[in-house]
Amino acid sequence: MDDTPSTVRPRLPAAISWRVRVALALLLVLAIGVISVTNKLLTDRFTEATRNRAELRIALYGGNLLAELRQNAIVPQLLGRDPTLISALESADYTLSTQRLISFVEEIGAASLLLLDTDGRTVAATDRSRIGAAHRSEPYFVDAIRSNATIFSVIPQDGGGFRFFYSRRIQNGGTTIGVIAAEVDLKKFERAWAGISDAVIVTDSNGEILLATEPRWRGRTEEEALANQTPQSAIERAIQATADWTALPADAYLQGEAVMRLETRVNFRGWRMVSYTTYASVRERVNGVLALEVMGFAILLALTFYALSRRTAGRAALFQRESAELRALNAALQREIAERKRVQQTLAVAEQTLEQSSKLAALGEMSAAVSHELNQPLAAMKTYLAGARLLLRRSRPEEALSSFGRIDDLIERMGAITRQLKSYARKGQEALSPFNMGDALASSLSMMEPQLRQRQVQIVRILPEDPVRVLGDRMRIEQVLVNLLRNALDATKSERNPKVEIILSAGETATLTVRDNGPGIEDLDALFEPFYTTKQPGDGVGLGLAISSGIVSDLGGRLTARNGQNGGAVFEMQLPIFDGELETQAAE
Repeated sequence: MDDTPSTVRPRLPAAISWRVRVALALLLVLAIGVISVTNKLLTDRFTEATRNRAELRIALYGGNLLAELRQNAIVPQLLGRDPTLISALESADYTLSTQRLISFVEEIGAASLLLLDTDGRTVAATDRSRIGAAHRSEPYFVDAIRSNATIFSVIPQDGGGFRFFYSRRIQNGGTTIGVIAAEVDLKKFERAWAGISDAVIVTDSNGEILLATEPRWRGRTEEEALANQTPQSAIERAIQATADWTALPADAYLQGEAVMRLETRVNFRGWRMVSYTTYASVRERVNGVLALEVMGFAILLALTFYALSRRTAGRAALFQRESAELRALNAALQREIAERKRVQQTLAVAEQTLEQSSKLAALGEMSAAVSHELNQPLAAMKTYLAGARLLLRRSRPEEALSSFGRIDDLIERMGAITRQLKSYARKGQEALSPFNMGDALASSLSMMEPQLRQRQVQIVRILPEDPVRVLGDRMRIEQVLVNLLRNALDATKSERNPKVEIILSAGETATLTVRDNGPGIEDLDALFEPFYTTKQPGDGVGLGLAISSGIVSDLGGRLTARNGQNGGAVFEMQLPIFDGELETQAAE
């Protein structure tokens, strides 16, 4: 009886030890396989997502740059017909000319305006320190004097960088009496791009870098810039902060590290835009998932060794104690498994939400690109309408009819742009179509992003859960929203903590409310009249709200304004709710 247990006891630990060794070997193989597959799949997936975001971002940047150039191209032609400036050049009395230019610069959006006489001397300017300066040898004066068209000039600056001008000669009765020049502020795009993790450059048709997030790249070719100066603020920090990673696809190399290189064509004088995107986000996200997997396998391995060490004791009392501890461990593992299942379900929901958000972001950025394509014709039409109205008030109908003819040409141009973009637009885009007001608001905020970031304005958005669909012209509604947001930003210039609230609601009508914490409005009755403005002298000519009111009225809605109970101005735009009747009529 005593020999039996002595023969059984040595065999039981031996059997357990063999099984544990096999289990550990399988666990090690499984861990290596899971980590390798996860690494490959997640790297490919996150790399493609990063590339897609970079492509959308560079397309949006190119559209913004082109819209700014086209918007400013019409300025010299319009100001060259201004009676006040022509009269000043004829009489050599420039007392009111500088103030006249200052009144236009904020509304137009140019960096500065210069009025030159036939000798190339600055007689009026928005920057008073430049009055009296000689520009007789500058390309924007020489080429404008010799040409009947608007001239675009790129002027190198001392110490690097460039300045950009549109200029046109001013004539009266067939005689050249001066030159009007408008400086285009393209450096604001450099300031906006500096806040991202990409390096961005813009080159001319000769490959010379005109704009760049790294100032020392300007004036070089792309090859010279990459060979002589790395992007300290955009690329190098990301390279130094990340671990080694050699499996990512490389479009270009900076300091031996792989980066994505994306290039797009700016439809202006052969310009091109190039961006370099690091793999920092891909590395961080993949490494985070792999760290969780390694931690999980390490915990499982630790639990295995713990169970093995606990079962090596050979006494009955120890087995009983181990049994109680193992039961407690089992309960803890069950709780951990339940928690892991809950976390996995949460991660699955979050992944679906992220995928949907990516789709909506792609649609929103594509809409922003289309709106920027149409921005310049719309801005030109606005300027021509303002000029025609002023001419009619001055009893000059023939010149007003000429402005209306140019507006007709711009409408034809918009139709051409729409036909070029028909692959992105739905059938029947020329007629009114239903759209979601929330999408239009998001697109407008995206266009205003540089001003919002610079001013550090607090934006509060209150939106309904369900889409608010209206029937109208989305591009024109976005123009109204941009005007309302710009007015709110201007109204809060003097506030220490500027704040703008945007409320979208749906009832019998779709109502969008824009409320600021500025000083409010003094004369509400004349607010929507042309050339009426509540801004300081020189800050605007008062056409934005008049045009916005006309757009909303044409779409069957109403734009109103009032002062809030706690101060500030409140603008409300009401549009008819789309109830699907248009689709029913089309089906019949």
